[in-house]
Amino acid sequence: MDFSLIAITHSYTALIALVFALGFLAKQVGLPPLVGFLISGFIMKAMGVEMFAGLNTLADLGITLLLFTIGLKLDIRSLMRPEIWAVSSLHLIMVVLSFGTLMTIISYIGLPLFLDITTETAALLAFALSFSSTVFAVKMLEEKGELKANHGRIAIGILIMQDIFAVLFLTVSTGKIPSPWAIVAIMALIALRPVLVKILKRVGHGELLIIAGFILAMGGASLFELVHMKADLGALVMGMVLARQERSSEMATSLLAFKDLFLIGFFLSIGLSATLSLQVFAIALLLVFIMPLKVLMYYWLLSMFRLRARTSFLTSLSLANFSEFGLIVSAIGYNKGWLTSEWLGVLAVAMSLTFIIASPLNVASHQLFARIDKFMSRFQRKVRLSGERVISTGNAEILVFGMGRVGTAAYETMRQQYGDIVLGVDNDAVILQQHRQLGRKVIQGDATDVEFWENLRTDKVRVILLDMPKPQENLFAFQQLQANGFKGMVAGTAKYDDQVEMLKAAGLDAAYNIYGEAGAGFANHVCEQLCQTNENMEQKVLA
Repeated sequence: MDFSLIAITHSYTALIALVFALGFLAKQVGLPPLVGFLISGFIMKAMGVEMFAGLNTLADLGITLLLFTIGLKLDIRSLMRPEIWAVSSLHLIMVVLSFGTLMTIISYIGLPLFLDITTETAALLAFALSFSSTVFAVKMLEEKGELKANHGRIAIGILIMQDIFAVLFLTVSTGKIPSPWAIVAIMALIALRPVLVKILKRVGHGELLIIAGFILAMGGASLFELVHMKADLGALVMGMVLARQERSSEMATSLLAFKDLFLIGFFLSIGLSATLSLQVFAIALLLVFIMPLKVLMYYWLLSMFRLRARTSFLTSLSLANFSEFGLIVSAIGYNKGWLTSEWLGVLAVAMSLTFIIASPLNVASHQLFARIDKFMSRFQRKVRLSGERVISTGNAEILVFGMGRVGTAAYETMRQQYGDIVLGVDNDAVILQQHRQLGRKVIQGDATDVEFWENLRTDKVRVILLDMPKPQENLFAFQQLQANGFKGMVAGTAKYDDQVEMLKAAGLDAAYNIYGEAGAGFANHVCEQLCQTNENMEQKVLA
């Protein structure tokens, strides 16, 4: 018996158990599990655990899949909106100038680590701190079901623009000039799209679709590496090429569990790569204290581009963190001799702390805004973007929130029974366009939007069906209805029995498990068909 192999297996089991325990504990206190994963990485480092084989590979694969799935859901035209490209560009300039100036001033005070930094070094550090974490923002938006909400799309667009800035920086700092074949590679991907779409249509819905997703994500990354461009950007571009085809959403869903699992490696690697000391922690804490300034810049710029206070607030909160790209910048600075090794630990700890602080704030983002709504609304422009105006529900008496498969089926059933008094509501502009083409009455709206509920004509509405992806969204919407004195019937859906019980306990008139109801509906439909068949047979016999 190989006792060394058994010992290694036991040690890995213990580490995995630690990761699970802290992730589980974080979830029980209302934090995302990723906070527990981060803390477990720091604990492992303190225990003397070194970066073990394969962890960085898992982390890289997780990020590759993350960006690929973002691309699958992205509309490239959204990046051309001024509130994305202009805000991200102006924010970068403002942070570099303000943070760089602040660090230069601190260097004259004589704080440790700041003593020897030059103006150029201060600008480099400020540049690293200007970025927000794509991994963190996407994970938080996914967990809340808000990737397709307006603030979610704007946040993702800003993060993608930052990725483009990252590629430019890496190109300049490392001296790697993109190959002349880079344009050819991108054009080849676009030209191959029809072929790839045909292949995806024929792979089915099982494991072949998952394998195809892995190949496409890693293939895009490898292709960009060959032409001296950022590999992660290649995965993103590959996803964008395949976006808006019938299998893109299904592929993203099939890769979800793998992406989440591999990203655990990313969060662990952050904790294991940091060098901790009281001095490092103190400087990191100082950087965390200036984070609100970065968030305020986001909020001010978004408001200036005619976004509502709520959208500006939620978008800014999604970006209220430092980025893993800061570690890449600091590593390059260290290799070039621009930074000392301690700065690697400072940026790792600062980023981790912002993750931990921003997580509960993002979880409670809607409740937070509800408390400060009137104050924050003072700073929004009177003239707002067309997609940011509050829309009336007109004379609708039945509202269906969430026009996915279940919501659409509920809409059609209600319209057959009650006619045109049924109105669908969803926050995804692409889905709404598809429904309008099919003749359905739908409007764009967000059930977690306090202002929407305040402007809802509850005297006309009698029934509201809540079928949003997250039960917390359905619960929040119901609470807003109660706060605004709604007296009609409210029903909601959930995926699990415990979530159904949570909605019922909150006071909803009815709550249903969508899987259970699908089975019941299927059985009822078969029974109706059988009854009709039996009647036809009896009539034939009698004839």
